[in-house]
Amino acid sequence: MSITSPPGLPRSLHYPEVPVGSILAGSAARYGGRTAFRQGGAQLSHEQLWRSACRFANALGAHGVGPGDVVAIHLPNCLSYPIAYYGTLLAGATCTPANPLLPPDDLAAQLSDSGAVVAVTCGAASGLLTSVLDRTEVRVVLVANPIGELPPGAVEFSAFYREANDHRPDVTFDVRETVAHLAYTGGTTGRSKGVRLPHHHVVVNTVQYSSWSHGAVPALNADGDLVLDQVGAAEEWPVRLGTGVTINLTPWFHAMGIIAALNAAVLTGYSVVLHDRLDPAAYLADAERLRVTMMGGAPALFAALLAAPDFQTRDLTSVRLVTSGAAPLPVSTLKTLRERLPHAVVAEGYGLTEVTMGAAAAPAFRSGVRKPGTVGVPLADTEVKIVAAEGGEEPLPTGSRGEVCLRGPQVMAGYHNRPEETADVLRDGWLHTGDIGTLDEDGYLSLVDRKKDLLLYKGYNVYPRELEELLAAQPAVAVAAVVGRPDEAVGELPVAFVVRAAGHADATEADLMATVNGLVLPYKRLRELHFVEKLPVSGAGKILKRKLREQL
Repeated sequence: MSITSPPGLPRSLHYPEVPVGSILAGSAARYGGRTAFRQGGAQLSHEQLWRSACRFANALGAHGVGPGDVVAIHLPNCLSYPIAYYGTLLAGATCTPANPLLPPDDLAAQLSDSGAVVAVTCGAASGLLTSVLDRTEVRVVLVANPIGELPPGAVEFSAFYREANDHRPDVTFDVRETVAHLAYTGGTTGRSKGVRLPHHHVVVNTVQYSSWSHGAVPALNADGDLVLDQVGAAEEWPVRLGTGVTINLTPWFHAMGIIAALNAAVLTGYSVVLHDRLDPAAYLADAERLRVTMMGGAPALFAALLAAPDFQTRDLTSVRLVTSGAAPLPVSTLKTLRERLPHAVVAEGYGLTEVTMGAAAAPAFRSGVRKPGTVGVPLADTEVKIVAAEGGEEPLPTGSRGEVCLRGPQVMAGYHNRPEETADVLRDGWLHTGDIGTLDEDGYLSLVDRKKDLLLYKGYNVYPRELEELLAAQPAVAVAAVVGRPDEAVGELPVAFVVRAAGHADATEADLMATVNGLVLPYKRLRELHFVEKLPVSGAGKILKRKLREQL
């Protein structure tokens, strides 16, 4: 057995031709009354979620909403979200997830570009949404958890579908052509673009991720709905289907959230506890009390947990799997997690909205080899090649730095109404990601940087990720980001923005720069370092480097 091959699990899978709603249907039939999602004192079982989603789908149908229509879900993580999400897809309509913290102009741009006709929002965000309606095609506004009076013309979310029947909607469509997600990119480097992801893509990526992390293969139950058969041994994948417990903070409007923390959680029979905000003490208390089996999220979550005093004292021996994605996980953070959680596999993954969610991940089976500093190996039926960053299609030799290109059944159908930009990144089925990386002799992928983040100093390539890793390894640093300041004489100068770690208020910019610069070649040295209270981040936890560049 190679170091990347899961024991007993095929590396190529058969993906059933079913819609996304089949994920929930299969889960409801198999897990029934098991709690799917819990928030505060309220909860939804898998069966209750299925019935509510069917009601919502039938209510949409009664309002003439179906295939070809777009429903915007402008919600934070809450129990209304999976009802609206699965209900929209069961109706054959397309879901466009919208960050409820989007500024008005960005929200109006997404609603207009997507052509949304229905918007599901919440009381706290409803005012913002209604303020931009005149710039959109939205004709129905549904408000979950309203605060005070509803906006004019809006309908309370649960009242909208309460009287609808809970039978599965009789709607048929082509799962390879009908778009399930019109997902907008994070906009960390520029304006967001709509990514077209048909039902088949969403099912494929959910199966790829779930199979890899749980040692399972897809199957159909007696009703023709999607389920998993766990063929992997318990010694390798100790969390068995229908037994997992986790706490989720990853936003469902983000690719990692909607696939890994929503669809995969439903498919694998997890019980998910929703937290409204990142409170490390509350998270760790619940992790101990609930005996969570998995911890997943962006690196910002783990940085906050590691900084909390409770992290060293809480009983976390139930944790068997830790997954990180959405942004690079510093090697120093990964090592600390491994030391503190010896019973857990700590696995970093890699993906982007344009591949539905995931393309590569570290082995999740216990005997697998996980190489610090890499994001693992390609998921089932996924290919990776490294090409010259300056352009080209020919793979570079093993170990060479270049642009990461991906090919697989989860790669997007294209950008919404942007044929030229689609043609620019999709070539012969290969997605040119804009990420710089390397492949080693065992097929492990390492990310060096974003192509757009790459700095040029006197013609030399400077990779901010390398400097960020060195900064993150310093005791005085909680988190850091490096961007380029334009300079006519040399091109770009590396500039660091650093958040001090607790207890290191006496750390100086000069000392920290001197330490890091002593570890790199002269052309890579930091030219400026600024201490800040916090770094700007997206709702998914990605550092918004364009905001830092604006400060320069």
